[in-house]
Amino acid sequence: MKNAAVLTILVAVAVLAAGVKAVAQQPKKVPLIGFLCGPSLASITPLADAFRQGLRELGYVEGQSLAIEWRSAEGVNERLPNLAAELVKLKVDVILTRGTPATQAAKKATQTIPIVMTGGSDPLGTGLVTSLARPGGNVTGLTDVYSDLGGKQLELLKEASSKVSRVAVLWDPANPGNTTWLRGMKVAAGALSLTLQPVEVQGPNDLQPAFSTIKRERARALSVLSNAVTTTYRTRIVDFAAKSRLPTMYPDREAVETGGLMSYGPNLSDMWRRAATYVDKILKGTKPADLPVEQPTKFELVINLKTAKQIGLTIPPELLARANRLIK
Repeated sequence: MKNAAVLTILVAVAVLAAGVKAVAQQPKKVPLIGFLCGPSLASITPLADAFRQGLRELGYVEGQSLAIEWRSAEGVNERLPNLAAELVKLKVDVILTRGTPATQAAKKATQTIPIVMTGGSDPLGTGLVTSLARPGGNVTGLTDVYSDLGGKQLELLKEASSKVSRVAVLWDPANPGNTTWLRGMKVAAGALSLTLQPVEVQGPNDLQPAFSTIKRERARALSVLSNAVTTTYRTRIVDFAAKSRLPTMYPDREAVETGGLMSYGPNLSDMWRRAATYVDKILKGTKPADLPVEQPTKFELVINLKTAKQIGLTIPPELLARANRLIK
């Protein structure tokens, strides 16, 4: 009897040990991040790389300690709701968005999955958050809103080409960020004695008619606002501006590196690296409602001297001296 009791105890211990070992050997769940944007993935490659870099700095490696599901509307924002629904169905842990339309689509698709936005303009006015300091819902992240940024871009554009009096503006009226941006530009235009010519582009088929309108109305300069169309098709816009010899202000340095004349705005690569810290904090248990929305602190002026020469424009030395980067 004593031997039987001992045997029973040994068997129980063995079973318990096997169970503990099995639990220990179970693979740890890898966090799944959903990514949602309006522009094509190819057009935002440098920013996606900056996000990956931020993740690596925090100890994450895509495909090993973390997985990412990438979704892009390829320049057609009407696709965003279905793409957002796909990410929700996949039960991602966090959704990273680029721009206001993508963030709005994600928020409509889920009230529970945390959303980290990048580049969202006017998150208060669009109702994405209730406060920058205390967002209050499932959305937080980084905004590119800056009250006088559109005006500053116009000021720099006129400084680069002092004879400019009429500026065409490529914008998407369905994009809340563009609406906010254009409103500020209209206020600044009066003080700068400039006439603005807003030209709508809501899809790729709008680009050629927009170019024809700009030529017909004889604009002397161009300002490009950031949206799904202008980002996805930035090369077409850059080519048009160069062939038309139009001094052009772009929203990001990627366009200037592609051949655009100049850009002024937040350092987007820095913003996307910072987005990784939001994802990290959320994965570790912090609620998005408790993470303040960050506003940009780094701005950069980038000028392409090769393009300036191509369109016959001499940039004033004073402006060149203030540039953060000159592309030769």
